[in-house]
Amino acid sequence: MDRSPPPFFRQGLSADVRLALFAVAAIVLLVLDTRYAALAAVRQTIGTVLFPVQRVLLAPRDLGSGLALHLSEVRQLTEEVERLRHRETAAARLMQQASHIALENAQLRRLLGMRERGVGASVVAEVLYETRDPFTRRLMVDRGQQHGVQAGQPVLDADGVLGQVSRVLPLAAEVTLLTDRNQTLSVELRRNGSRALAYGTGRAGALELRYLPAAIDIQEGDPVVTSGLDGVFPPGLPVGRVSSVDRRRASFTLARVEPAAAIERTRMLLILQEPRRDPMLPPETDDGRRAPGRGAGR
Repeated sequence: MDRSPPPFFRQGLSADVRLALFAVAAIVLLVLDTRYAALAAVRQTIGTVLFPVQRVLLAPRDLGSGLALHLSEVRQLTEEVERLRHRETAAARLMQQASHIALENAQLRRLLGMRERGVGASVVAEVLYETRDPFTRRLMVDRGQQHGVQAGQPVLDADGVLGQVSRVLPLAAEVTLLTDRNQTLSVELRRNGSRALAYGTGRAGALELRYLPAAIDIQEGDPVVTSGLDGVFPPGLPVGRVSSVDRRRASFTLARVEPAAAIERTRMLLILQEPRRDPMLPPETDDGRRAPGRGAGR
């Protein structure tokens, strides 16, 4: 009777024997490879065969690394674009401020030039805002009683007559512009000395010389200046230039004048506190009336 175990349960060599055989085989292969490079070709063959497998196994890692690098570069580029945009915005703001400052400096220099013409004591004011009344043309400026401003004082800009102080507060004042419909000004034509009254029309950039004689010598382009007869504005200040002449009326002539001052655009003003007086006019007495001049009748 056969008592040997079935083939499924046959163990063959014992584990200790197999360990010893494998250890000896490994030592022999190491010695052969170290001294004679006997396994170099085998390694190259195995490496060549396994290289595609390695690339396939490393593809997810490479894809993840590439995606992370791409996202990092996109984020850096976005941040750089944002920094450049902020820098460009800041540079544009600085350029606008520089342009605005240059414009204000030019206006101030021209105002100083107006002051040097001998218009008398004056104070420079800046426009705060324009009143919201649609039926008037008025501005608020940053100079008031504390700065010697009084109601009725003339107001100029660098190009000519702008208006007149109509209301004074401690630290601010209201200026009624020359184009206000309730504003009038005594003027004359510089070319021939003809006198007239300039009326505000309530529209921006428009004055009218009304009720002129039908035969008056007036032409388009004639310069209009202050006459000084109102006792408020010094004579010879630029008011505007005749833009059109209407002679269709039988009894009188109507002329329209384009103001010389930047009525709707100026920011820096000159308020005359002691306007220059015509040396040919007699001085005023304490009650505000003019004393008799030289050669005047008694």
